[in-house]
Order: sequence, then structure tokens, then C-alpha cells
Amino acid sequence: MFTGLVEEMGLCESLRIENEGARLAIRAPLIAGTVRIGDSVAVNGCCLTVTSATDGVMHFDLLMETLRLTNLESLTVGAGVNLERSLAADGRLGGHFVQGHIDTTTKVRSVTRQGSDLRLDFEMPPEFACYFAYKGSVAISGVSLTVAEVGKDMFTVWIIPHTASATNLGTLAAGSLVNLECDMLAKYTARILDCRRE
Repeated sequence: MFTGLVEEMGLCESLRIENEGARLAIRAPLIAGTVRIGDSVAVNGCCLTVTSATDGVMHFDLLMETLRLTNLESLTVGAGVNLERSLAADGRLGGHFVQGHIDTTTKVRSVTRQGSDLRLDFEMPPEFACYFAYKGSVAISGVSLTVAEVGKDMFTVWIIPHTASATNLGTLAAGSLVNLECDMLAKYTARILDCRRE
């Protein structure tokens, strides 16, 4: 379980894609020294298991399913990734409950600057539209954000300068691919309603 508050922006050291998965190495001087083999770390919002951590670099094994559902397959050497360690039982919940289970990817429609803030418009995959609500929560590449607007086929969030500089969201442009995790509470509510109608 995570909160969607990014602790460090790491850098992709390497991504080696193989027949049945991939091996990912992330340089993260702050976090790498605090994790152990088997720990969970959200990488661009995707919960991954640390397989080794030495000299400031963490290594992860990726399933083909992970590559299919996320933007991790498109990482290049030097690309910034959002990192968060799993929530400790006595930790503060500053964002919202984020599982690290990516639902899908989506594209940025537009990035608009207003003063020092950024407005980000995203395509909304129709099969996930029921999980979006005005002032509801969404995790975009592991960042907990508030939905500012919901349209027929798009949604909007705003980010402040700190979020833009502390995460990779500040580098987004029209067409950029991001990981999307819809709010867990919305998904459970929708499922309960579906069951009652059956």
C-alpha cells in the first residue's frame, strides 16, 4: 500500500527486456540505501519488488503483464521515475490509498501553464470513466492528485510548482504516456453496486 506521495525521483539506469519479462535498474541514492531484498517500491506508481540494492541502484524483475499495462516498457536510460516506498503501519497518509496496481495507461492531451501552476488534461479511457468524480482522487504515475474537472472523454488535474519539480509530471507534454490507477474506493463501490444489480 502506498499514499501517492513521491519520495524521490530516480533515474533509469537500464531496462533489459527478455522473452518472458524484463530487468529494470533504477538509480535512487536516497531510497536505495534504505530498502532490502523483497521490499515493495512504487515505480511510476507500479508496485515492484526489490531484487537487489547496491551502490545507490535498485533492481527489479518485471512480468510481461507489467510491461503490457504500464509505461515502464518505454523507459530510456536517464529517464526520471517517481519512487515511493510502501506505507509503514504508523506512517502518515498524506495522499490517498494507492495500491500500486496500475489499471491502464493514458495519454496527455494538453499541458497549460497558468501562473506558476500547470493544468494537465488527460484522455479518459471509457471503461474507467465511472471511477472519476469531481474532487475525487486519482494516481497518475504514482502521484496522488485531485480530479479538477471531468468531461465526457477527458479529465483534468492541476499541479503546483513543487509537484512539477519533485516528480516527472513536470516534464509531461501532449502525447506523453502515463500510468493510471483509479481510486480504490470508487472501484469497490462500483463493484458492490454491480453485485446488487445481478
